[in-house]
Amino acid sequence: MKASDKIALPERMRDPSALRLFAALKAGGVEARFVGGCVRNAVLGRDIDDIDMAVSAPPETVMRALNAAKIKNVPTGLKHGTVTAIVEGRPYELTTLRRDVETDGRHAVVAFTDDWQEDAARRDFTFNALYADPDGTLYDPFDGRADLAQHKVRFIGDPDQRIVEDRLRVMRFFRFHAWYGAPPIDGAAFQACVRHAGALGSLSAERVAKELLRLLTAPDPADAIEAMSEAGALDHWLPEYDGTRRLRALIQREPKADGLRRLAAILDAEADATAIGKRLKLSTQQALRLEIMLAHEPVMNVAGGVKAWRAGIYRLGASLYIDRLLLAVDAAGDWRAALALAESWTAPELPISGGDALKLGFKPGPKVGALLDQVEQWWIAGDFAADRAACLAELERLAKNT
Repeated sequence: MKASDKIALPERMRDPSALRLFAALKAGGVEARFVGGCVRNAVLGRDIDDIDMAVSAPPETVMRALNAAKIKNVPTGLKHGTVTAIVEGRPYELTTLRRDVETDGRHAVVAFTDDWQEDAARRDFTFNALYADPDGTLYDPFDGRADLAQHKVRFIGDPDQRIVEDRLRVMRFFRFHAWYGAPPIDGAAFQACVRHAGALGSLSAERVAKELLRLLTAPDPADAIEAMSEAGALDHWLPEYDGTRRLRALIQREPKADGLRRLAAILDAEADATAIGKRLKLSTQQALRLEIMLAHEPVMNVAGGVKAWRAGIYRLGASLYIDRLLLAVDAAGDWRAALALAESWTAPELPISGGDALKLGFKPGPKVGALLDQVEQWWIAGDFAADRAACLAELERLAKNT
């Protein structure tokens, strides 16, 4: 594989821990290069998260080189040639160059190789097959850098073949288009996705949900979501899809992208959150949050002013109130002021408890709960102004009338 250019590596890729790792591998006879997302983002000048490296030797040789340099390493995926090195507290994933021996659309059987071109050819998109030496020398066998510059997401080789190898690549195509692409969408890739969209039902829910939520956290994923729907890629996993009108409005309102909230924004108003949570195998916390975001009650009274906002924040909690507020794109009222209040105001606790009702002679049971509910509603209606003494007085008044 010939070098194509030289790029300025960001500080994270020039970190002393990375240089120490390269030196240790070289001393052990292992050639290593940065690969994939970190190189892609370095070319674009975007932030670097995880750093992956491709290495020319099998895992056992890699681990020997690391052990000789006293670098901690963990065999995180030996079957697929992956070792994680931990240098000065920083993790680096090292994967041996590979070629596919057998694929079934979900899993691949791989064989190790020392051929960089072979390793590149098995990857999905042109800009994910970028490699770089520690001095910034760039290797770009499929013109991925040009595709990045043109905001084009393009499969390596035959799109149909790439998807047959791993059906999740349909989802990944739209995810990468959301993050790196721009209109017009690549026609050959899109048509291949259309042809294979019907097979997405065979994928695991966890993999699909992860791709979908990562797509939705892109700066503006609305066009990519619409393209997914047009391709039929949402038909099996998200039949409740209801367009991007609310999503587009939400993007303009939210202070920070949130994948689950954006998922709620593209669902039908009558969507069953429980069914969606089970289908996508969301966590219990995610499913509950989605259910509250889609609930019709309580109605968001944005036009009701500060008193109504405080009542809503108290009932839902600040985080869920913010979710519901940002999703209420058709509600009248000053949502910006309501958002500012939700981010700054701490809801108080009801100044009385069940113990106060018991002191009045009530026995533990439903009556105590009902009394406290009445006092709480009175306290909320008064905008939380009543102190403990006033709440006790209201409790006593209600008790006498019970």
